[in-house]
Amino acid sequence: MKDILNQVILGNTIANYGIVLAIVLFIFFIRRFLSKQLAAGLFRLIKHWSPQISEHEFVELLLRPLEYFLLLTAFIMASNHLVFPEELNITLYNRASGPYRLQSLIQLVLQVTFSLTIIWIVLRLIDFIALILEKKADLTEDKTDNQFIVFFRDFFKAIIIILGSMVVIHILFGKGLVEKLVAGLGIGAAALALAAKESIENLIGSFIIFSDKPFRVGDFVKVDSFQGTVEKIGLRSTRIRTLEKTFVTVPNKKMVDSVLDNLSLRTQQRVAIKLELAADTPAASVTQVVKDIHALLASHRDVEPGYSVNFFDFSKDAFVLQIIYMTNILDGNRYLQLREDVNLAAIGIMEQYGVRLAMKTDTPPSA
Repeated sequence: MKDILNQVILGNTIANYGIVLAIVLFIFFIRRFLSKQLAAGLFRLIKHWSPQISEHEFVELLLRPLEYFLLLTAFIMASNHLVFPEELNITLYNRASGPYRLQSLIQLVLQVTFSLTIIWIVLRLIDFIALILEKKADLTEDKTDNQFIVFFRDFFKAIIIILGSMVVIHILFGKGLVEKLVAGLGIGAAALALAAKESIENLIGSFIIFSDKPFRVGDFVKVDSFQGTVEKIGLRSTRIRTLEKTFVTVPNKKMVDSVLDNLSLRTQQRVAIKLELAADTPAASVTQVVKDIHALLASHRDVEPGYSVNFFDFSKDAFVLQIIYMTNILDGNRYLQLREDVNLAAIGIMEQYGVRLAMKTDTPPSA
């Protein structure tokens, strides 16, 4: 039996092959258990930073990449006990610096795969940090923080992917190509900046919105001719659900540069009405209508002090009364109900004194 184990095949003994195979198979069958234990141990170290996150959520995020990481690590460490057989180390192609052999290709594949596994783990850790911040943001009423977290999560993941790509390129093609790519990025970045000027301005606009917070998700805003509820603040644009229930996409640059009225931040709503009374209305009736409407506003619980009712103007066709008042009611339906109540009461006062609204006469065209 000992002679069989010591028999050499392709430069290695059967015993060494058996040890490597046993180690890899052992790790293969217990990789899930080891990954869960490793992730659980890491979670215990950081759980005081994330009381809202359960251990199960953290383990599920890292389980798959950790399994591949452990399996690759076990294979690399175990295969170091083997000698690569010269019989298999064939030349794939000849380069100026020398022949490129199969052993080098296998090493490159292992290095690239191992690097990708590390990148995968880092990306999952970024997801975990974002999940912690989202749980904390959910405790506040402001939903802009959630958008801010998603933005930076994707931003940092993009950076990790770019850096990881540089590492893979360095492994595959050497340091020289990486240096050329970095040098080329300087020229390419300038050209890209000119070509993507609008996109960059919109991106900067998104940073201004997130930092200055002129509006938030859920706010009712008016910008230019658009009026509606903000549903999403993205990297390039802001999505608004209009009163007609259409979905308008407004570039962030426009949201920042335009005069924006955040209607959700108003503390009161203003009502301004002009009543045009018939020009034949007696002065006493006009005076009485003004007094009674003034008393109406004074007695209404939803009308704030500071209202005004006055004989504002007159023309050959009408006497114009101006009614201005403020209310703390911000809800749309209640606001409309208040206006209806006041308007109906004003009509009743006018009927009480036999006052009619003016009928405008058409001016005949001049000859």
